[in-house]
Amino acid sequence: MIFDLKSKFIGGMIGSALGDAIGELAFMFPHEELLRSEMVQLSEVRYTDDTAMAIGLAESIIKSGGLDQQHLGKTFADNFTREPWRGYASGPPTIFSRVEKGGITYVDAAQTLFGGQGSLGNGAAMRIVPLGLFYHDSPNIYDQACGSARVTHAHPVGMDGAAVQAFAVSQAVKLYPQQEFPFETFTEALIGIARTPEVRAKMELVQKLVSEDVTPDAAARGIGRTVAVHESMPFAVYSFLCHVRSFTDCIFCAIMNGGDRDTLGAMAGAISGAYLGIDAIPKVWREKLENRIYIEHLAASLAKMVAV
Repeated sequence: MIFDLKSKFIGGMIGSALGDAIGELAFMFPHEELLRSEMVQLSEVRYTDDTAMAIGLAESIIKSGGLDQQHLGKTFADNFTREPWRGYASGPPTIFSRVEKGGITYVDAAQTLFGGQGSLGNGAAMRIVPLGLFYHDSPNIYDQACGSARVTHAHPVGMDGAAVQAFAVSQAVKLYPQQEFPFETFTEALIGIARTPEVRAKMELVQKLVSEDVTPDAAARGIGRTVAVHESMPFAVYSFLCHVRSFTDCIFCAIMNGGDRDTLGAMAGAISGAYLGIDAIPKVWREKLENRIYIEHLAASLAKMVAV
């Protein structure tokens, strides 16, 4: 049985970045035929803050040898300063500014958002793929994912959603696509690891909707497609589960049903790429991805670190 860890790591990172970039295009080309035509015409597809922050997370893990919250926050801030036009929401720049002006930690600054409740948005989940890959075989992956999320998303739901997404990536890495996909085991594990009622209920709903073969448009309405993590990450998982054999179909399912298209694409692409490996992602798409060589380098470096 073939198990190529490097292929799966690169697949996860490139899959997430492509899902992000193609999802961003879907805002302008909301019909699949038009979007496919545009993809043929374009020489390059550009990613958003979703991938910029995933790159930052990968860079920090590599430089720190694991999760270091303060180093991670500083990496995010430095990358934002270099490329503030990537499409960041207001939360991260606010945190970066408060750290710089107030001399507090990134974790403390993140806790000040939304009246002290912290953000429950999908920003920590959208970028989590490097952590899900790096800690794929660790029993502490949930806590590590929450620690990563807490740098910008301190709300329990925000952290829980990021951790479930990381766990989905980690489980996908360890599965053989040559074998039958273990739907029940996979979905029960995601339900079981969720710690907030909001995320757990949505993962139970995903299991039910996929089992009953509910159409994507109906599933999207039931699950949600907003920037709140419990109303977007579950639909990305649904999209993967409906199309475990096809990266392309998974991405189009995630991004063509409205909502936060780029982030839905990033999360679905991360799981699908980690499951299928890089060779399952269309080469013509890969070659159009902005900064592809560097993203592949980061993924290969993470794979090398865990293989030692």
